[in-house]
Amino acid sequence: MHRSNQVINKVRLTSLALAAFALPSLAFAADYVVDKGHSHVGFTVKHLVSKVKGQFNDFEGKFSFDPAALDTATGKFVVKAKSIYTGDDKRDAHLRNEDFFDVKKYPEIVLDKIKVSPNGDKFKLVGDLTMHGVTKSVSFDLEFGGLAADPWGNQRAGFTATTIINRKDYGLIWNKVLDAGGVMIGEDVALELQVEAILAKAGDAKAPEGDAKKAANKDHKKKH
Repeated sequence: MHRSNQVINKVRLTSLALAAFALPSLAFAADYVVDKGHSHVGFTVKHLVSKVKGQFNDFEGKFSFDPAALDTATGKFVVKAKSIYTGDDKRDAHLRNEDFFDVKKYPEIVLDKIKVSPNGDKFKLVGDLTMHGVTKSVSFDLEFGGLAADPWGNQRAGFTATTIINRKDYGLIWNKVLDAGGVMIGEDVALELQVEAILAKAGDAKAPEGDAKKAANKDHKKKH
C-alpha cells in the first residue's frame, strides 16, 4: 500500500512538472524610474512658414514592464507645465499664461492608463493625456530601444514615443489672424518622448509617484 502511494505521488509530481513546461512563460514585470537627465519631452509646431521646437524641462515618471511582454506595461508620466522652454523668454511667458497652458490653474500634464500593443516591428501605446483640464485618449507610435547595463550597475531601458495632437482639442485655441489670410500658429503639435529609465532598486519599487525624480537624481549624482 505504501509503495502504491509512492508511485501515485511520483506520477502526480511528473504530471505537474510536464504541465509547467507546457504552459507559456509567465511575464515578470519590473519597476523602472525615468532618468530625467537622459530623457527628453519635446514638441514641434508650425509658425508662419517654419516650425518651432520646444521642450519641457521638468518631468517624472515610473512604469512597470516585462521586455518579453510589453503588452502588460503600465505606468504614469507627469510633466510640469511651467517648465516649458522654447529658447525665447517672452514667448515662454506667453505660453505659460492664460492664452495657452495657464500653468497656475493647470500645473501638470499627465499621461497615464497606458496600454501597449504590437504594431508590426514596433508597438502602439495608447494612454489618457490630460492637459489644460482636458483628458483625451491618445495613440503613440512606440519604439523599444532595448535594455543595457550602465557602468554603475544599473539596468536601463529606453523608449521613443511619438504622436501628433490638435492643440484645440485641449482648449489651446489662441491664434493670430494674418492680414494676408491664414493664421500665425498651426493647430497640429508633434510630440516626442525620449525616455531612458532605471530599474528601481528593491527599496524604490514601492516609492510614491512623486519620488521618481529623487530616485533618478540620486543615481545621476553618483555618476558625476
